Amino acid sequence: MRKIGLIGGMSWASTEIYYRHINMAVQKRAGGMCSGPIVMESHNFCDLSRLDTPEQWRHASKILSESAKRLEQVGATAILICANSMHKVYDDVADAVSLPIIHIADCVGEKMQADGIKRAALIGTRNVMTEGFYRQRLVRHGIKLIPPNMERVEELDRIIYEELMLGQATRDAERTLKTFLTNIEKEDVEAVVLGCTELEMIVNTKANVLPIYDGTKIHADAAVEWILGEG
Repeated sequence: MRKIGLIGGMSWASTEIYYRHINMAVQKRAGGMCSGPIVMESHNFCDLSRLDTPEQWRHASKILSESAKRLEQVGATAILICANSMHKVYDDVADAVSLPIIHIADCVGEKMQADGIKRAALIGTRNVMTEGFYRQRLVRHGIKLIPPNMERVEELDRIIYEELMLGQATRDAERTLKTFLTNIEKEDVEAVVLGCTELEMIVNTKANVLPIYDGTKIHADAAVEWILGEG
């Protein structure tokens, strides 16, 4: 098996999902007592949350790039950034090391393209929903995205930062997301992308009329394929 590196702690709740999913999938596919060879840097999210200014993003880029270098030094053969929003600094991190950085939006886009999805909605944090660093990756795979609804953007951003990233999954948040997904279904889309690693805490991806592409699971599946030499 090949060793995978995880840059996590953004938030710890979603990093736990990655770790659990990767190991459960490796065990299921390899059998017995097998688990994934993983090295991880888990950050203090107080230093990396709610970034707004160019200076703050340069700081984040430096922190993640240094993490990637350390993971490379201890034997990682590929790396995952375990947060959608932090892919804003993906290019800087990729330039800092010689090993592959597996991009979450490319993993999602490739799966949607293979499934024949042409038009979708993207939900997540404010920067994921409104900026180009994630949306453009999906567009390159032939996915047309509907424009973000700003009222929805603000409420999703609040739920993610004030509840989910603290490990809190409330019934109110579940109902809000169910309402959002019901309304999105009316907007002539074929699927919804969960562009926040914490959203699976309150979205049942198998209980919706529209197909739900859970970026966390798809990204973690790509890590499993890499570990097992299939990616």
